[in-house]
Amino acid sequence: MESAVDRLLDGPTPRADARRNVERLVAAAQAAVDEVGTAVTAHEIARRAGVGIGTFYRRVPSREALLEAVLAVAIEELTERARAAAKADDPWPAFCSFAADHVRLRATSCGLNEALGGAGGLALADRIDEFRTEFRALVRRLQLAGVLRAGVTYRDVAFALAGVVPQLRTLGMTADRTQWRRTLRIVLDGLRAP
Repeated sequence: MESAVDRLLDGPTPRADARRNVERLVAAAQAAVDEVGTAVTAHEIARRAGVGIGTFYRRVPSREALLEAVLAVAIEELTERARAAAKADDPWPAFCSFAADHVRLRATSCGLNEALGGAGGLALADRIDEFRTEFRALVRRLQLAGVLRAGVTYRDVAFALAGVVPQLRTLGMTADRTQWRRTLRIVLDGLRAP
């Protein structure tokens, strides 16, 4: 799988300092996308990377291109995990592992959660379509193995897993950092065939 840095360094091999700046910008963008989401500005990414805004625009084509490169890697990682889970000999444990990875990534990255929800205005449709295809194949595998509750569709599973990502507050309570794990166990118990 191609890294975000390699996606941005298309063309002749850059000088070592230029490559380091791109690496710093990618790392800063990953952290900012996780914390702030897809609305993070180029100035904020440059500040986090410790470079000026001029260096930002010399090293990456645009803020959008940088965010797309970072999020594409995360979506491709989820796609590969869904593909591997669909091929596993024992589909239910493989699905549970995939579901935990999927929800953890969505719960810890505002930007990934936004991108998979269709927000952010970034050009990620092809990657999301590929993920959707592999996700659907995984759910079909569960259905064929008889381990998914009857009548549950791939749409049901997708929305159930997306719904596991907790809101920060409800009914006067604040979610702790691991609430998603407990909620995921409850959802998985509900999805599994009796």
